Amino acid sequence: MRIDGRKNNQLREISFTHNFTKHAPGSVLVEFGDTKVIVTASVDLKKPKWMDDEDNRGWVTAEYSLLPSATNTRCKREREKVSGRTHEIQRLIGRSLRACVDLEKMPKMTITIDADVIQADGGTRTASICGGYLALKDAVEKLIQSGDLAENPIIEPIAAISIGIVDGEIMLDLCYEEDSHAQVDSNVILTKSGKIVDFQTTSEGEPYEYEKMLELFDVAKEGINKIIAMY
Repeated sequence: MRIDGRKNNQLREISFTHNFTKHAPGSVLVEFGDTKVIVTASVDLKKPKWMDDEDNRGWVTAEYSLLPSATNTRCKREREKVSGRTHEIQRLIGRSLRACVDLEKMPKMTITIDADVIQADGGTRTASICGGYLALKDAVEKLIQSGDLAENPIIEPIAAISIGIVDGEIMLDLCYEEDSHAQVDSNVILTKSGKIVDFQTTSEGEPYEYEKMLELFDVAKEGINKIIAMY
């Protein structure tokens, strides 16, 4: 049995609380076990400054922050320069969410997803992506109601989950203690139809077999299907 009594292929208790904050068009409190993230979607009715004048697409981007008391030791706020880890995670979130929308259908519009981790116990980036999709979806629905969007740009839902090999066993949705001792650490992001958005997998010790990688992916896919069913 695992630290928290789960089966190896069992997700932690997951919940999504919509409209968690008052002002953002989309806001969701995401809880994956003891990992808790507030994700909001903000809308700017103009395209990014870097985009060419003749380019009428919209854009989806993301920012990620680990709040000082989110872990057992206080981490400093990244006020002036974000760390390499933060930069990597927010690029992953933005890239993943752009994969599930048709940017042509949200012309000259920028939606920013902010993921603020208020409590971290493993899987913060995957929880942020799941919450980011739901916050984006809620914001899009309001933009359609207001007439700022003519049609829904979302192609299909996406979800993400962590998975790894711990003490020789494949385990789904790792908590921090499991993640810190994993021999293989992976994050899988898929669409509802099973298309791959991202599949990051790293051996932290000895290399592992191709067949084991396929097994990791299949267990993660089953977990993702269960998450999407919660949406």
